[in-house]
Amino acid sequence: MGQIKLNFFTLLSCLLLFMILLVGCSSSNEETTTNEDNASTEEADSGTDELTEITLLMGEADDTAGFRAVMKAMEEDIGIKTKIELRPGGPEGENIVKTRLATGEMSDILLFNSGSLLMALNPEKYFVDLSEEPFVDRIMDSYKEVVSSEGKVYGIPEGSSQVGGWLYNKRVYEELGLEVPKTWDELMENNEKIKEAGKVAVIGTYGEIWTSQLPILADFYNVQAEAPNFAEEYTAGKAKFANTPQAQRGFERIQELHERGFMNEDYTVAEYGQGRQMLAEGEGVHYPMLTQALENINEDFPDKVDDIGIFPQPSDDPNINGHTVWMPNAYLINKESEKVEAAKKWMEYFISEKAIQLYEEHSKSIGPYVIEGVELPEDSYTAVKDLVPYFESGNVAPALEFVSPIKGPNLPQICTSVGSGQMTAAEAAKMYDDDVEKQAKQLGLDWD
Repeated sequence: MGQIKLNFFTLLSCLLLFMILLVGCSSSNEETTTNEDNASTEEADSGTDELTEITLLMGEADDTAGFRAVMKAMEEDIGIKTKIELRPGGPEGENIVKTRLATGEMSDILLFNSGSLLMALNPEKYFVDLSEEPFVDRIMDSYKEVVSSEGKVYGIPEGSSQVGGWLYNKRVYEELGLEVPKTWDELMENNEKIKEAGKVAVIGTYGEIWTSQLPILADFYNVQAEAPNFAEEYTAGKAKFANTPQAQRGFERIQELHERGFMNEDYTVAEYGQGRQMLAEGEGVHYPMLTQALENINEDFPDKVDDIGIFPQPSDDPNINGHTVWMPNAYLINKESEKVEAAKKWMEYFISEKAIQLYEEHSKSIGPYVIEGVELPEDSYTAVKDLVPYFESGNVAPALEFVSPIKGPNLPQICTSVGSGQMTAAEAAKMYDDDVEKQAKQLGLDWD
């Protein structure tokens, strides 16, 4: 298969060099086991004919066809079987992770976000240091930075990097004669035309509150472009959302979407899966979201996934137009696991060339990879191809969670309140500043 040569891997490494750890999103009590009926003849790691079983806690959206294909091959090739425990997303999932770590009931391997949320989990206390493992050498430095603390590496990437932006239905755009907006006002004009055509302009899925954050998280490229010192001053406790107009603007955008009635009538209870369906079928035209949604759309609507494109969260200036980048979630080994060596073999296999190729055959990448030498295939999703010019031109920037250790835990609830008209943008900015200050104190930052 031909490959698109992407020079932006080096660019991405530079852009994300100083990022820090972000902790993972989701969790659930439901348990499923991979390949229960598959009797492998390969020897397990113990040297016997029995399989070694590894338990894995992961988000519901991460359980993809590509992941399952790798798990099946791993069982056949090295005799390691994976028992999957699924968890919901958002604060509920984070609380489950924290509770299980605190009570000593964590699985052998945990899949969690990289970056600031990971730092908040105290990786030194709970996870195995992988710094000396040979397989870590294949991982780009840009990714190691977001899974490291005190010079120790704790995780490997779940898959490719991704961006947060506005997924949109290209087929409907063509039908309505719309062009990709370069400014927020142009996006609002498109929303009006979509609404007049009897379709949902902006899909809201507040039934899963983590999805409410995207319009402010994806706006960070614009914040950084307009206020270059914001992240540094925010981390030092000097810059606030309430006293930085460029940062508060993200809350204002959410407020405007509500006030102009652009979202679906059931947005307060609609869930992530419903949002993906609306977008794929063209009932809804815009969905502020991470490109991780492409995998799920491809699984449920494979004949419609190439109708989906993506554009950056528009700023108020047509000359400022670029994508906010998220690094992959991280697989982490529980320090208290009785199967640490087997878990390391699990990780080594997961980022091997064979496993990555197998994953890509069943679940295409949602952005550029952070493994050395892995390139973006020519048959990538249409939306992923839309990203290439931004990476090649350098019009990408890491999300705030990767350049600052602070992310207030109540941001989803605050965004939901703004998006449902219960709170103004100004009130939300002040409340989030209070939330951030509490988080900074928990992290031991020296704020006056």
